[in-house]
Amino acid sequence: MARHPFGPQARRKARNRTYTVLALLVVVLVIAFIYGPFGAGAEDENKPLENDYPADSNADVNVPDISETIMVEQTGPSEPVAVAPQPQVIEIPEPETVTPEPDVLQIAPEPELTETVEPNPEADVLIAKAAGLIGQGTSGIVEARDSLNQALRMPMGPKQREYVKAQLSELSNVWLFSKTVLPNDPLCEGYRVKPGDILEVVGKQRKVPYEILMDINRITNPRALQAGRTYKVVNGPFHAKVYRSTFTMDLYLQNTYVCSFSVGLGTPSTETPTGLWRLRPGGKAYATSWRDPDTGRLHQPEDPDYPLGSRWMALDGLSGEAKGRDGFGIHGTKEPDQIGTAGSRGCIRMDNGEAIKVYNMLIDGLSLVEVTD
Repeated sequence: MARHPFGPQARRKARNRTYTVLALLVVVLVIAFIYGPFGAGAEDENKPLENDYPADSNADVNVPDISETIMVEQTGPSEPVAVAPQPQVIEIPEPETVTPEPDVLQIAPEPELTETVEPNPEADVLIAKAAGLIGQGTSGIVEARDSLNQALRMPMGPKQREYVKAQLSELSNVWLFSKTVLPNDPLCEGYRVKPGDILEVVGKQRKVPYEILMDINRITNPRALQAGRTYKVVNGPFHAKVYRSTFTMDLYLQNTYVCSFSVGLGTPSTETPTGLWRLRPGGKAYATSWRDPDTGRLHQPEDPDYPLGSRWMALDGLSGEAKGRDGFGIHGTKEPDQIGTAGSRGCIRMDNGEAIKVYNMLIDGLSLVEVTD
């Protein structure tokens, strides 16, 4: 009997061939996967670049020296910039606030006085020149003043110096204390008042108290200036130089001598300290109470023995024996016999009327006072 082509045996053979083919395909796929593009070689090729040593490895690693300059690339188009390494931070204590010490000696740079009666020939030339200029009238006053002021800085005998100061003091009544504004004077000028101007502000802008502008222009109300009117103004500040040996105060506008006053100074046991002083900011006052540091008594301006007189100008010591000293000041006195003597506790005493004049010229915070022998 013939076999049926689709009998059980034929079907079994066909199934076996199918399994064999499938097995071969599986083997081929496995081999292709291992050795093909997805195998171990590809894994190594796509592996990220990392250090193969652990963090605590002893491998020879090139660590950059942080003491060298490091180059940091900027995001912009400019060249890379060198960034210096952070320096060691050293804590520096805050400096003490020290007010710069102005060179007060340039206010009145007088040389050492020589004990001689012989006049200085060079100073004589300047004195003669000034006399000729004064003869020309107001047009020569400023130049005459400057010539005499130049002579005052030269070595000369006491009499010659006294004469020069007397001439300068006379001239100050014309170029400074009068309403007249002289031509070509850098120290005084005319000022045209604008609406809303206040004399106190005008004075501060020129480093002088408004009171001196009131005195010069005969102004009675500093807050009632007439807009459009021209007043005389002064370019400050004023300074003072006090001589202990002669009990004298010389007053200067900037570096130009103005006039002199007699003063009283401290006793031998409470001497007025030499050195550089400055008017304390906010240290000017009048009709103010004062407490005696020795007795504790509070003195009022109306008291018969009120010691401060008409005005008070507090001083702060900047250099020399004065450095760091306070409690000293310039003030008036009701005891005129104390002027020209060493009778105070260290303050500079003045005649009440003259103390008012000085008060009106020295500006707190800017005016300097030098005390010398």
